[in-house]
Amino acid sequence: MSARTWLRAGLAFLAVAQFAVGGWALLLPRSFFDIPWVGMRMPYNAHLMMDYGAMSLATSVVLGVSVFIVRRSMARTALAVYLVFAAPHLAIHIRLLHHLTPGERVPLLIALSAAVVIPLVLLPLTSRLEKA
Repeated sequence: MSARTWLRAGLAFLAVAQFAVGGWALLLPRSFFDIPWVGMRMPYNAHLMMDYGAMSLATSVVLGVSVFIVRRSMARTALAVYLVFAAPHLAIHIRLLHHLTPGERVPLLIALSAAVVIPLVLLPLTSRLEKA
């Protein structure tokens, strides 16, 4: 597969994941919060969950647009927007691991690390795209 195809597939994956998570958190905030990784045995806050859902949906828009407008600046912007969220999100959860059981920690760290690694792997592929 070409770099462009890999890039589009990766951007599409991130867009769909952000859309699914965002829609869930926005429309069913209590259900989303009840996931041990999310609630982490802390008090429930519906407002925070719905804000997180709305932010995730907004992120899915820029990622989704970049799948169809495959230009260097668009793809880099989408990946940067996602990384500005994903990297601190991973760091925050690393600091809060004490709220989770050992069995909950491993899959969380794998998922959140992948959320940082995927865009970092995709970024170099953008150098092969048109500049516009």
